[in-house]
Amino acid sequence: MSTFSIDWNSPISGLFSSKGPSKTAVKLNEAGYKTLNDLLWILPLRIVQLPTFQSFKLAQIDSMFRGMGKILSVQTRPNFKTSGKGKAPLANITVTIQDRFSPDTISLKWFNCYPSQVKKIESLDKISFLGEITSFNGQLQIVNPDHQVVLDSEYERDLDYWSEFPSSIKVQYPTINGIGPANITKLFKKLPDHLWDHIDDPLESLEELKGFLPLKQAFKILHGQTDYDLYEKERYKAEDRLIFQEFFQDQLKILSRKSLLEEKKGIQISKNEDKLKDFISYFPYPLTTDQEKVIHEIMDDFSSSKPMMRLVQGDVGSGKTTVAILAGLMAIADGYQVALMCPTESLALQHFLTLSELFKDKGVSVGLLLGSQKPAKKKEVQASISSGEIQFIIGTHSLFQESVHYKNLGLAIIDEQHKFGVNQRIKLVSKNEGCHCLLMSATPIPRSLSLTQYGDLEISVIKTMPSDRKGTKTRIVQPDTFDKFLTFLNTRISMGEQAYVVVPAITESEMQDITNLESVLARFKKFFPKYRISGLHGQLSSDEKQQTFLDFKEHKIDILIATSVIEVGINVTNSTIMAIMNPERFGLSSLHQLRGRVGRGEKPGFCFLVNDKKISPHSMERLKVIENNTDGFIISEEDLRLRGEGNLFGVQQSGETSTKVLANIILHQPILIEARALAVRLFEEKNEIIQKQINQFKTDPHITETV
Repeated sequence: MSTFSIDWNSPISGLFSSKGPSKTAVKLNEAGYKTLNDLLWILPLRIVQLPTFQSFKLAQIDSMFRGMGKILSVQTRPNFKTSGKGKAPLANITVTIQDRFSPDTISLKWFNCYPSQVKKIESLDKISFLGEITSFNGQLQIVNPDHQVVLDSEYERDLDYWSEFPSSIKVQYPTINGIGPANITKLFKKLPDHLWDHIDDPLESLEELKGFLPLKQAFKILHGQTDYDLYEKERYKAEDRLIFQEFFQDQLKILSRKSLLEEKKGIQISKNEDKLKDFISYFPYPLTTDQEKVIHEIMDDFSSSKPMMRLVQGDVGSGKTTVAILAGLMAIADGYQVALMCPTESLALQHFLTLSELFKDKGVSVGLLLGSQKPAKKKEVQASISSGEIQFIIGTHSLFQESVHYKNLGLAIIDEQHKFGVNQRIKLVSKNEGCHCLLMSATPIPRSLSLTQYGDLEISVIKTMPSDRKGTKTRIVQPDTFDKFLTFLNTRISMGEQAYVVVPAITESEMQDITNLESVLARFKKFFPKYRISGLHGQLSSDEKQQTFLDFKEHKIDILIATSVIEVGINVTNSTIMAIMNPERFGLSSLHQLRGRVGRGEKPGFCFLVNDKKISPHSMERLKVIENNTDGFIISEEDLRLRGEGNLFGVQQSGETSTKVLANIILHQPILIEARALAVRLFEEKNEIIQKQINQFKTDPHITETV
């Protein structure tokens, strides 16, 4: 491809000869960099100003230095590494250089050199070099310097001549999918100079962007295509422009996803206030103001012509499940089935037991489908789902398997949605065209995250807590206060209350020094021989888990030693104590969720973060966030800051490294809000440029597969 016909939409492979696929191009394509425009987003790790030629006398440790001199000696030592089987050993080279401008000398060193590199260096006489000065045994040295041959005619020039040359800059790129910085730099050098003045910026004329640098200028500055003074002066402005661009593109993708969803026809479920009042009477408590508001928002979605995609968020114990059950009953009343998908079998069992009791004598059939069920039982449940005999189906990932067929699925409820990937949610909703989807999250979502990961969803918030809740106090237990904790636990259990003790692992591991269920179970049986103590974990069979739950609920167990399978949805109001062993092994949101298992009734709850040994100051700081805060929003902000924001348009959404280059939804929230506002305005105005991009995104499989 001629360099004159290349533009930013050209493939990276166009920068190479047509002899065959370039390894660099292939590797970059695999990493998601396919066009020259993608290449622009490989930003340098650093840009440094390079010095002019100087005398060795001016060399300073930890500073970049450019020098010139004559090679006095070359020492080559094999290091017993090889580049492959049967190949010659690699070598380390030390070259002593005599300064051209003073009597001083300096050492240049190269490590792991191939024989061809050794031969080339040994043939040198006069060279110029550039690198960072370090010291070894009192001798100044540069490791792996850039170097060039100096001609005799150049070598005769004096220092005044060389010092008049303007200083240059060095651009250091990162390694991408095994392609090192040097090869990335070579790739950028292949770009025709004229391209840098033709970077497309359709937003440049908009009033909202008057405070930002033009996109073209921002890229030129950050890639070292300007002089160093301008880079120093405008670097942060250039970064802000690219941060805005990243957020803006994400918002367009979110709006594309929302637009695709709204083009679908949704199942219509009637809005019947009398039925709703009747269903509310099933519960032994009145709804809070927020619960009433949210159920009416859901009913409005049901009666519209579009599929509902609503997220209900609220803190632990705020009553989201009640709202979801009411929504399910409204769908069932109109002849549809409801599927409630849970992240763990333990939670699914808990919901099944609760709904079976709630719907007793109400004419609503409830079913349970779990991966651990025996094949015969699974087939029986699947047949009842297919025939429509089961109206309210509860389960885990098994609910969206190909072998499961619904007669008329009208509502999919995803409990603890952050535990699932986007595709898993879509697979369940896709079981019936126009099916509504209700997501629940007990981890309050920070505003920044709601504008990115959840910007295409309608969001309802439940803030008011049921009036009968006493809440929970949290304390950090150190080794010196462990005995006090045991005394307190003994007192509460002797008063007829129950306790959870949560551990991070089931069995002992040689690889990890963490508290495990087996050893804790043995220890607590020794501490409290007169109490009934049992263990619960994910490796138990479905029947064993169900029996353990029933025993704990019926107070046949005083202390339940469990893994984090009890993190969500477990509701035993007589259990007032939550002790979490090795709490530093859990995320902040998980700790907050676990704490929410107690203090759910008329008795106050107590949560203990129990450390067997001293922990790092950083870990202690994290635990203090839990000890000092009961506000889930504050905790989720801190958890988001520590975990990262996730991949917005892939299979997973939680706990992943950010896919952005510069933008950070915590650090750059004001820019995010600006980008969101502009994207929404242009989308609603059907701006021609934006509509073109939106239509392109609608054909992107990363967007379409999540709708």
